[in-house]
Amino acid sequence: MTVKSLNDPFSSKTDLRHGAECGCSSCKSDHFEHNSDTTVQSSEQMLERAVESAIVRSVFGHSDVNRRSFMGMVGGTTAAAALASVFPMDKAKAAILDNLGKPEKTDLNIGFVPITCATPIIMAQPLGFYERYGLNAKVIKTAGWAVARDKSLAGEYDASHMLTPMPLAMTLGAGSVATPYVMPAVENINGQAIVLSNEHKDKRDPKQWKGFTFGVPFEYSMHNFLLRYYVAEFGLDPDTDIQIRVVPPPEMVANLRAGNLDGYLSPDPFNQRAVWEGIGFLHILTKEIWEGHPCCAFAAPLSFAQELPNTYGALLKSIIDATQYASNPKNRKEISAAIAPKNYLNQPVPVIEQVLTGTYADGLGAVKNIPDRIDFDPFPWQSMGVWILTQMKRWGYIEGDVDYKGVAEQVYLAADARKVMTDLGYEVPAEDYKSHTIMGKTFDPEKPEEYIASFAIKKG
Repeated sequence: MTVKSLNDPFSSKTDLRHGAECGCSSCKSDHFEHNSDTTVQSSEQMLERAVESAIVRSVFGHSDVNRRSFMGMVGGTTAAAALASVFPMDKAKAAILDNLGKPEKTDLNIGFVPITCATPIIMAQPLGFYERYGLNAKVIKTAGWAVARDKSLAGEYDASHMLTPMPLAMTLGAGSVATPYVMPAVENINGQAIVLSNEHKDKRDPKQWKGFTFGVPFEYSMHNFLLRYYVAEFGLDPDTDIQIRVVPPPEMVANLRAGNLDGYLSPDPFNQRAVWEGIGFLHILTKEIWEGHPCCAFAAPLSFAQELPNTYGALLKSIIDATQYASNPKNRKEISAAIAPKNYLNQPVPVIEQVLTGTYADGLGAVKNIPDRIDFDPFPWQSMGVWILTQMKRWGYIEGDVDYKGVAEQVYLAADARKVMTDLGYEVPAEDYKSHTIMGKTFDPEKPEEYIASFAIKKG
């Protein structure tokens, strides 16, 4: 499979197979007693015996002769009792067992772009979700997605808020050096809109948009793919009939005001901010294009999950717990105030509230009440990953044969999300794939090539 960046064309081939399974030898622990029965021990009992064995080794050092000689004379049970009389065995075991599973690294740098899609990652700091799971995480405001990608690749960020197509693209080497990334949790669903300048209030029909210039926050974004999908359904070729520019979200409003853009498909709060400042209106919410579509996510290099598994697990718990908290409409006003300050979104609280609560002015004289204008659901449906890959193929970002399911399953770690959601007591889907409906057309993840072929407008 060949991948290309439309801004900086190049091609590369990436082996998408999972790493070979490693065969590691098992450690054989000595026990205080040689059991003659075949009683099955619980994992906790076996773990305690392993701890006891480690404590005995620490007392006798590396001398197997001395240790075995002593235990042979007095017996395993007597040895344990004798040792316990001079050594706080129970306290030692409790301390060791308590430390098992603790994060290997607690001080973390997590990048975020200041948009409401990053709500769970941002709010997890002021509302204490990272601390709850033993982490001292610092969330770092980032200017845009290219910066977030590059800082993550450079190791400056341990993990990052990313657009859902980004870890797929980064794994494939589309737009960057191929580096395996994982995305174990979606942050938000819905939450975007197409905004038009007020001067285009008479052009509500997309067929009238020929020659328009639109902004999207990144090439590898749902914003780009949803905008392309939307205009193509109205007969416009997004590569020839309109111009699409990459504009960092915080710069969207200024570019609309200056006339550099006729409109944009952007994350909030910048859609609502255009209405707030009286320069634009909401043409359509993206939930009206695809109800429940993914947007942003928590992602990290595969190496982070492999090398720091406990840290990775604690961070995933923090994010999923925060995402579930954000999914409750009753918490949205509290969250709006928490993420509004300068070091986070740097936006007026009423603007954020309009987005998160779904009670908002549309810029056309109406006040709407759509509670799920933005919503939060952490489960990374692998079928969503397959859909994103079909759009990357449709518009020429990747070429050749694509292992759609193989890539989606390598990057979208549904099993990890399912385990954490189950552990935290949240409802979780039983399946990893489902069909999706986009503008009335059903997407079957089992037939990605047929889906691409069904479109009249596509690259090539």
